[in-house]
Amino acid sequence: MRSSRTDEDHDRTFELRDAIDRTGYYPEVVADGVAGAIAGEQVVSFFVHHEPTFERDEVRRHLSVVVLTPTRLILAHTDEHEGDDLLPEPYTSTSTEAIRLSAVKSVVVTRMIANPTSGPSRPAEAVMTIGWGGVSRVDLEPAGCSDPECDADHGYTGVLASDDFSLRVSAAADGADAVAGLLSFAEQLSARTHAHGH
Repeated sequence: MRSSRTDEDHDRTFELRDAIDRTGYYPEVVADGVAGAIAGEQVVSFFVHHEPTFERDEVRRHLSVVVLTPTRLILAHTDEHEGDDLLPEPYTSTSTEAIRLSAVKSVVVTRMIANPTSGPSRPAEAVMTIGWGGVSRVDLEPAGCSDPECDADHGYTGVLASDDFSLRVSAAADGADAVAGLLSFAEQLSARTHAHGH
């Protein structure tokens, strides 16, 4: 079913701000960073994911915001840090990345359904992985051979890794609405990257 034009033209900037406010996680800082990356474009769809990460004995919180505009996919991550040598006070860092929709190569969606034999049910978990091959890293190391006496140059051996973005949500930890929200975002992203096909 194709969504109506009114839905397409609906700008969800205020809803996005509301979702960021509801996390209670440095909303001013996060909203500011995200707004800078959106740069006045329409917000077509978004997903906000707030998760604790465990570092040694400390719980650090992490917030991911993914935003779909008519032309770009925006990823924003905000972390909190203890003070360090350069910034003695506790601080947050927000990094944003903007990817042209035409550059998105794949949107992989995995749904986990509990007790599949008992008929259709809402997914218990969902994972969305977006690949755009933006930063292809090659990790090189000198190649060697098994002869310890050999000092010939065997060139290099390497692994090519493309940086993907992956987000996993579960009904148990994040609520059933979060799972549905992630699937809906992935669907809209898929539809738009398909439309931008060559």
